[in-house]
Amino acid sequence: MTDREVLLVPHVGRRANLEATADAAELLDAAGVRVRVLSSADPAVLVEHPVLGRFPRFPHGAEAAEGVELVLVLGGDGTFLRAADIAHMNDLPVLGINLGHVGFLAEWESDSLELAIRRVIERDYRVEDRMTLDVTVRDAEGRTVGGAWALNEVSVENLNRSGVLDATLEVDGRPVSTFGCDGMLISTPTGSTAYAFSAGGPVLWPELDAILVVPNNAHALFAKPLVVSPSSTVAVESNSETSEAVAIMDGFRELPMPPGSRIEVERGDRPVRWVRLDNSTFTDRLVTKFRLPVEGWRGPKPTQR
Repeated sequence: MTDREVLLVPHVGRRANLEATADAAELLDAAGVRVRVLSSADPAVLVEHPVLGRFPRFPHGAEAAEGVELVLVLGGDGTFLRAADIAHMNDLPVLGINLGHVGFLAEWESDSLELAIRRVIERDYRVEDRMTLDVTVRDAEGRTVGGAWALNEVSVENLNRSGVLDATLEVDGRPVSTFGCDGMLISTPTGSTAYAFSAGGPVLWPELDAILVVPNNAHALFAKPLVVSPSSTVAVESNSETSEAVAIMDGFRELPMPPGSRIEVERGDRPVRWVRLDNSTFTDRLVTKFRLPVEGWRGPKPTQR
């Protein structure tokens, strides 16, 4: 037995996901790599499983990944983002195997699970850094009332669904425009294919260092997405007479925003360490995940000398 250990983070909502996680656990265990499993809201799902019930289970938190080599995700994008939260706490690499639908954040698909596990066992992978965002909320008097981080995006949303959020967008300490809107999205390049894309934002290649700002259903003439410098600070101020808002990071971490508060977003100090198993390009991933039509493409012709 080695001192190597891996944290498995499964999506336990489907039986097939549990069986895939069990297969991964048995392969790692047989190779002498210790396994621990992130527990779910219903602990009985794992406790009663004939394979996964044998391994230590940890609740969501920094302790779940203390001392492990890698965080291995078996599920879709939502599961990956929750696993990335734990990996980010411990500055650990995270690898996603897609068992969901689109699974844009996953590195490989479920039909290559065994090969992916073999690559982990052999340490045959590389790690890339993905940009994150650091988030601070301040009240109307400028006092800090909360902080968080995001891998995909920060979504500033109005809690009063019958009205709009009156907000002013600011970049580098200067106002850009005031909107009546459903909210504002501030995204990394990694998150540009998620909520920001659905709201009308452009796709940014992950190698690009930039911050994407997308007004969400804004009632304004100037309401186009903006791509700003990675060294910029993007802020959104809510009107003191508007209703309460909330900032949601990656779909599950929340910070309340009382009327008159502001949220400040800048490049994160700590990236997410992203495991890569192959050399496929982001272009190929985009075409595959979104099933884009590329029939008729002939490719560049060889250079003539």
